[in-house]
Amino acid sequence: MTNYPQVFILLLKGFITAISLVGILHCNIARAETKHVTLQLKWSHQFQFAGYYMAQQKGFYKDVGLNVTITAADVSEPDTFSKVLAGQANFGVGHSGILQHRIDGQPLVAMAAILQFSPYCWMVKKSSDIFHPRDFFNKRISSISRKENAELLVMLERSGVDPLLLPAYLSNGKTDQWLNDQLDAMQVYITNEPFIMRQQGIEHRLICPQRYGINVYSDILYTTQSMLVQNPKTVENFYQASLKGWRYAMMNLDESIAVTAQYYANDKSHQELSYEAEVLIDYISPPGSKLGAMSMAKWRLIADLYNIEQDRFDEVKNGFIYQYEKPKKLRLSWMLIAAIIISVLSIPLYLRLMLKKSV
Repeated sequence: MTNYPQVFILLLKGFITAISLVGILHCNIARAETKHVTLQLKWSHQFQFAGYYMAQQKGFYKDVGLNVTITAADVSEPDTFSKVLAGQANFGVGHSGILQHRIDGQPLVAMAAILQFSPYCWMVKKSSDIFHPRDFFNKRISSISRKENAELLVMLERSGVDPLLLPAYLSNGKTDQWLNDQLDAMQVYITNEPFIMRQQGIEHRLICPQRYGINVYSDILYTTQSMLVQNPKTVENFYQASLKGWRYAMMNLDESIAVTAQYYANDKSHQELSYEAEVLIDYISPPGSKLGAMSMAKWRLIADLYNIEQDRFDEVKNGFIYQYEKPKKLRLSWMLIAAIIISVLSIPLYLRLMLKKSV
């Protein structure tokens, strides 16, 4: 006589075992080969890159089979595009000038905009008579590149000031020049020079593009077209793990600051890193935005800043923004569905065979 409850229990155990084996097999396949990749940062180690640090320290990269080397920039030559294009790094962090590089025929792909606004501003002393971009007429400024910081120049142009007519001085030693009144305004990164001036008790004001309706992406995670074509899964894994690291960093600021200080930016004080985190969080996760999100509409506006014609933009926009897919996870879900259907359909057949044997 067949013990039907026992048969059902055996079938259930077998099904659970099968599902577990499928999951283990999938994980083993995913981790079978560790990929070594390099991320080139656009500046020295600081909280600005905390999401990547946390992805590394919390094992998010390792979980998807990646061994990631995070390389700080040479601050005297911080350009990352040339290094990634030359194959010295697989991924890079760059500015919105990536679009101009794409227009120039360099096959770069924007993956995520970690900063939704430009962190670059003009800094003037509190005693200065510069309060608005239109006040820059005949003022001495630090020299900057339109390819890297177009937003600062466009802000002046839209207020009727031609930057080409302003006395511009090389950026080397700009802080000393500014302190010695040899410059009226200097380009700064929102968390660096302002913090130093604050610590020294030097009162100042910031004239920032965002305040005047000029919003551009910054700290853009990117790769090359060839990397994407030849290693699509590696690119997807790096993208997903990096954003996971950024989400973790934003939800665990104190831990992220401590990790950054201990393992990466040990030349920075806890106070400096905390200030940086406090300022940047509004640039990374402003209300109503999704972490790393980019839109073609906003890139079209950025193209205008670089004086890129519509037809030139249309020529390169396809494939410029990375679109990730999850084909393996989709296949796995169908595998699970198929396993369930097969198991359910096989129960009557199995019971029929057991019944025949017992007769």
